[in-house]
Amino acid sequence: MNTAEPLDHRAAVAAESARFAGLVKGADLTLAVPACPGWTLVDLVRHTGGVHRMFTALVRARVQERPTSRDVDLRLPEREDGYADWLAAGAAEADQTFASTDPDAPMWVWGADGHVRFWVRRMLFETLVHRVDAERTLGLASEIDPGLARDGVDEFLVNLPYATFFAPRVAELRSAGAVQHIRFTSTDTDDDWLVQLRPDGFGLVESQDGPGQDGTPADATIRARAADLLLLVYGRSDRSAGEVRTGGDEELLQRWFTNSAF
Repeated sequence: MNTAEPLDHRAAVAAESARFAGLVKGADLTLAVPACPGWTLVDLVRHTGGVHRMFTALVRARVQERPTSRDVDLRLPEREDGYADWLAAGAAEADQTFASTDPDAPMWVWGADGHVRFWVRRMLFETLVHRVDAERTLGLASEIDPGLARDGVDEFLVNLPYATFFAPRVAELRSAGAVQHIRFTSTDTDDDWLVQLRPDGFGLVESQDGPGQDGTPADATIRARAADLLLLVYGRSDRSAGEVRTGGDEELLQRWFTNSAF
């Protein structure tokens, strides 16, 4: 298991947000976003900036129960050429809120880690994946730091079992009988994650050495560089792509990718 130092999620959010805002500054916001059917680039920016503001409001209030409304004052710009600055302003507001809030403070989250830090980490990968969406829309190559990517894969797999209230197909990720396992391997960061599917649901298999490190045989395997693995689990690439190697139970793999998207 890779033993890299923990990431500074707050700093990474700021960097990814600045990168995203720089991409869309002066860009044609009417372009269709291939990864998000029906969206244009302005929809992608509006969504990401809206998420920033929503997460900021949740953290600022340190809500203790699931909100009944997602309405937040987005303060949208009057003109489309103001969206890059609007995105940057929302990210700056989030950064100030994160800086002044104890990351270990307990609060409501939809995932596994019921603390403020959950939202900082979640905002990071929401921003990073949509930054890649913007780059692809603009015909630009994307680079993702391997350490950042492996943390994103971990964040996705840790929290996915809790996503059923907004991604109901996740509930289909279970075995019909015998327990089944899928092993995800990052080939450039020496990380493994072993997902166990049971009749009552699914989740990561933990060991003293970290997720996926207990030597349990896998019914299906997925191997790729961390960045490619991150984009794969988020549905931004296909498992038939040359950068990805899969093996084992094809039906199990198909079930995973059909039901794990959110």
